[in-house]
This record gives sequence, C-alpha cells and structure tokens, in this order.
Amino acid sequence: MVEENNDKAEIYSQRVRAGKRTYFFDVKSTRSNDYYLTITESKRKFKDDNYSYEKHKIFLYKEDFAKFMEALQDTVNHVKGELLSEEALAELERLEHAPSEAAVDEELKWE
Repeated sequence: MVEENNDKAEIYSQRVRAGKRTYFFDVKSTRSNDYYLTITESKRKFKDDNYSYEKHKIFLYKEDFAKFMEALQDTVNHVKGELLSEEALAELERLEHAPSEAAVDEELKWE
C-alpha cells in the first residue's frame, strides 16, 4: 500500500476480512524512526449500483501498546465471561478454532 503522506514509511501490513468489513493493521514509521500502528476499518457501502468505502482509522503509539492490549483483552474476556450465552460462547470458540479463510491474500489472485 502506498500512503498519501510520504513522511510516513509503512513497515508492515496485515489485512483481516470480516464480511462486509476489512480491517487493516499497519505499522508505520515517522521520520525519526519512531513506530506506531494504524488500525483501519473499511466497510463497503452500496448505493445505486455503485459502491464506495467508508473508513475509520485509529492511531496507536508504541508507548500505549501494552495498555491497549490489556484493555482489549479485558473487554473480550468480559464479553465472553459475562455477556454471552453458553451457546453463543460455544459458537464463538468453534469459529476461533476453525481454519482461517484469510490464509490466502486476495491481492495474489488473478482476476
């Protein structure tokens, strides 16, 4: 991927497809070689036989990685342990252990 702002070099990128949404996890570098993560949610929207993408992005700086991961894990654990029914939790665990459909990068397919 090429970033519009050439000040920021992209170091690593991972894409996660999830239905109509795609999540991008991109590690970037500043001019001073400081690293940060951008998390982008891209959702395809259809209107009048055309489609566009709605994007939302957050920036996560390296000094906040541990706090972010801890809060995310605590939140996921709360949903799993306190909010989901046993059936919903079993289905979620089944999905978590199923082989990933995103193993092949779509950009490598011939169209």
